[in-house]
Amino acid sequence: MKGLLRRYLGLVNGRMDTGLEDALLDQLRTAEEGAEVAAAMVEGDVPRGEARDRMRRIEHRGDTHRGAFVERLSEALVTPIDREDLFRLSRSIDDVLDTLRDFVRESHLYELPDQSRLTPMLAEVQAGVAALEAAATALVEKPSQAAQSALEARKAGGAVRRLYQYEVARVLDGEMTTETMKERELVRRLEMVGQHISDAADAIMDGAMKRWH
Repeated sequence: MKGLLRRYLGLVNGRMDTGLEDALLDQLRTAEEGAEVAAAMVEGDVPRGEARDRMRRIEHRGDTHRGAFVERLSEALVTPIDREDLFRLSRSIDDVLDTLRDFVRESHLYELPDQSRLTPMLAEVQAGVAALEAAATALVEKPSQAAQSALEARKAGGAVRRLYQYEVARVLDGEMTTETMKERELVRRLEMVGQHISDAADAIMDGAMKRWH
């Protein structure tokens, strides 16, 4: 009974339910792991077939964490920020991982000989996911720090979009071949990942603003 009372008082004071926080951070860590696999693949450190298999397992774990988060959110008495913003955050993280899975699968199917040009885009993806994790960790105790980390994540998402624009301009400047069409599809996937990172950052910033202002 005392334990339940302490949990309730903690929630009322703005602390996130431990199970809810764990599920959200688990989601972010699987997204981070997915980004690492994708980066290793384009750098040639991991064969594409192996990367696809690893990504499939990572994405399955991500779905499990997403399900756990939604369940805990539905049971939570009080949440640190608006429920809708928390749901948006979780959904956007899920979209990041799903789109990375699609990127790795298409890379395996397209068999482009050299994908090293995509390394800068994936470096920004990794930076963005890491910033989201920092923001989620600081969400309750250090809201100003959470907002700053979310802003860094949003900047990383914007950097992915700019790199996408440069790559598309380069592709369109040359002869349109099957290879260049494949390149355009792959950079488009990464641009979508960047947008999902920005969406997740917006959910954190919106939620923090509603609660603390």
